Amino acid sequence: MDDLKYISFEKKDDICLLNLCTSGYLNLETGEEVSSLCKNQIEKGENRFLLDLSSTKMVNSIGVSLLIEVIEALEDKDGKLAFCNMVPIVEKTFKIMGLSDYATLFPTQEEALSSDW
Repeated sequence: MDDLKYISFEKKDDICLLNLCTSGYLNLETGEEVSSLCKNQIEKGENRFLLDLSSTKMVNSIGVSLLIEVIEALEDKDGKLAFCNMVPIVEKTFKIMGLSDYATLFPTQEEALSSDW
């Protein structure tokens, strides 16, 4: 199943903003795309990423593991990862899986962009 429709990428000050447009799932395909895009930007010196998950309704364990890879790559560069616009089940999944210990969760993109995380 083709779950990824597209990922838009833009710079907002020193933050790399990724808006994921999915059919609802962050899984292997979507996770690999996010991981690859982030790692390429990390190699270019970027170290702050915000993922807007407004169209993501579910994250499976493979998607989580690929996000953990991004977190690990950022830790090596003293970088940070944040998520915003998560549905409650995705936020709960991130908390259960421990991602919220290594990334910041924001209710909205505006709050994330105006915060000093």
